[in-house]
Amino acid sequence: MCSDTIIEYEQGCRFLETGVSKLTRILEEETSEKPFTREQYLEYYTTIYNMCIQENPHNYSQRLYHKYHDIVEHYANETVLPCIQQKDAVYLLRELSRKWDHYKVFVKWLSHFFTYLERSFISYRNYPSLLEVAMKSFRDLVYLEINKEREGGEIERELLKNIVDIFVQSGMGTMEMYEKDFEMFLLEDTASYYSRKASSWIQEDSCPEYMIKSEESLKKEKERVTHYLHSTTEPKLVEIVQEKLLVSVAKQLLEKEHLCALLRDDKMDDLSRMYRLFNPIPNGLELVAKAFRLHVTSEGNALIKQAQDSATTGSVEGQVLVGKIIDLHDKYMVYVTDCFKNHTLFHKALKEAFEIFCNKKVGGSSSAELLATFCDNLFKKSGKSDEAIEAEIDNVVKLLDYISDKDLFAEFYRKKLARRLLFDRKVNDEHERSMLTKLKGQHGGQFTSKMEGMLTDMALAKENQKGFEGYVNGKPGGIDLAVTILNTGFWPSYKTSTDLNLPREMVECVDAFNSYYGSKTTKRKLSWTYSLGTCHVIGRFDHKPIELVLFTYQAVVLCLFNNTERLTYQEIIEQLNLSHEDLVRVLHSLSCSKYKILNKEPASKSISTTDVFELNTMFTDKMRRIKVPLPPVDDRKKVVEDVDKDRSYAIDACIVRIMKSRKVLLHQQLVSECVEQLRRMFKPDVKMIKKRIEELISREYLERDTKNPNTFKYVA
Repeated sequence: MCSDTIIEYEQGCRFLETGVSKLTRILEEETSEKPFTREQYLEYYTTIYNMCIQENPHNYSQRLYHKYHDIVEHYANETVLPCIQQKDAVYLLRELSRKWDHYKVFVKWLSHFFTYLERSFISYRNYPSLLEVAMKSFRDLVYLEINKEREGGEIERELLKNIVDIFVQSGMGTMEMYEKDFEMFLLEDTASYYSRKASSWIQEDSCPEYMIKSEESLKKEKERVTHYLHSTTEPKLVEIVQEKLLVSVAKQLLEKEHLCALLRDDKMDDLSRMYRLFNPIPNGLELVAKAFRLHVTSEGNALIKQAQDSATTGSVEGQVLVGKIIDLHDKYMVYVTDCFKNHTLFHKALKEAFEIFCNKKVGGSSSAELLATFCDNLFKKSGKSDEAIEAEIDNVVKLLDYISDKDLFAEFYRKKLARRLLFDRKVNDEHERSMLTKLKGQHGGQFTSKMEGMLTDMALAKENQKGFEGYVNGKPGGIDLAVTILNTGFWPSYKTSTDLNLPREMVECVDAFNSYYGSKTTKRKLSWTYSLGTCHVIGRFDHKPIELVLFTYQAVVLCLFNNTERLTYQEIIEQLNLSHEDLVRVLHSLSCSKYKILNKEPASKSISTTDVFELNTMFTDKMRRIKVPLPPVDDRKKVVEDVDKDRSYAIDACIVRIMKSRKVLLHQQLVSECVEQLRRMFKPDVKMIKKRIEELISREYLERDTKNPNTFKYVA
């Protein structure tokens, strides 16, 4: 067509239709049809160009824009749609894929014909582009039909990938149509599908089987995305599967006996799978950790109850209980590290669980005392190898973290350490120092300073003993005495017995050591604690002589019978100047216990101030050497009193330290900061803190604000 003549709309459209028909035949692979030549292409382009630049009323730009829409719609409706409507399942998808490729070529060539319209008319009018018009036509007329055919058929992955690409590209640069027409349906169907599966599986399958199916489902959904879905779908798809298979049934999985059974039966693989499944879910592990904490707490409480029931029958198996708690901790720490990958939630859950039952009393004994007793038995008579003892020391240090009254443990441990050092000849210095080193590393130098001082005293005592032996060597009297010098600041407080009337032999020994020590130093004064001493005495009985290993108090009582056959209680107490409590214990050990070295009148299991005693010359034993124990003294009350006193000092120091740095502080803030600073050693009682505040006010360390009584000021 020539450019100098007016091209009527109908005339131009008839010519354009020949090009559209030719393009359609080419795409339908009609072999007789030849491709467009350059001249033919220019002719169609020129026709559209001329129709757009003609003067009104012959400028057909607007009508051509609509004509373009009609052409692509007609092609989609008459050429693409009938072909795919005749296909089923996978054949439909193959045909759709082929027609999509044709459609893109058709739109591309047609857009070449209408290039001038795009450039000169559409851009100025801000109309949708030719490509947008073409994609909308395909979407509206073809894809709406595809939705009807999507249910139920198996689809080749590569083919489906091509089809998904149609949804992406039909969005004309956005994901709107993919999300609206494909993804939304897919997600809804997925949610419905897995909701049904969850209801069925939770009823039919065990917890491990359910989790295996859930993990496999998540794996397959991710594979689907990899093979033929758009990558943006994966997080949405995974979230739906997690919601339907895990979140919605989490309580059923965890609150029933499922998790407890896995923990009880050592199902490591299943517990690891549970962690993998719930870890990616926001807050998903919180329910698992809570269930874990409740189970561990229940197990620990059961151990405590068992021990408490045993205590009501007359004995507390403290060592057994602590050993079981250590085993329980080892078991669940393996779960935390291996199955739950050291996640902080599970470390916290384990800590909270152990803090609950590790601070309960058993048979009147606190957990701090039980743990100290466990250590005492471990070091005295465990019979274990060095490696095993080191492992137990590590376990004790771990358990101590869960005990709130760490200062109470330290005091009980110190008293028992003192007895081991003073009375146990087989004490292992390396084990004792290893324990203190680990306690010091965990709780600081102040925690172990006194106990370290005790070990130092014992080392120095050996040197002093060598010096004393050299001092008395060759002197008359044959003194056989071993003395341990203790610094009162390190050791527990003991009752001194300076007024005790000792036998002449013992007095000579004491005088000899006093003389030796006075020759070494004049700056220190010795105070003798005879209650901690032991003596070896030869008892010459009618059947055979027996070596008696006695405490000093026992020895001085028996020595009275060297010069007389019978003594009343009153005579004994007057001659020795012992306290009533101490003498009752001594006489009970010598006349009412297993070894009846003294006969008592009247015979009974208790000591009275009217009793009369005489040496049992007929006493004998199969052993040639026996150790006569004293009845145990329950010093628990004394330990608690000492600790309470130390806590008062600690609270005072803490309050002053806080106020010195803050100068002015509200009452509640002061109490809170004090609790926070002291909780590493003990759980301070709020009432005690308030009492100490009042005491510090009376001592003029603090004062109340005159305008606000709840505010305190530091008095410099």
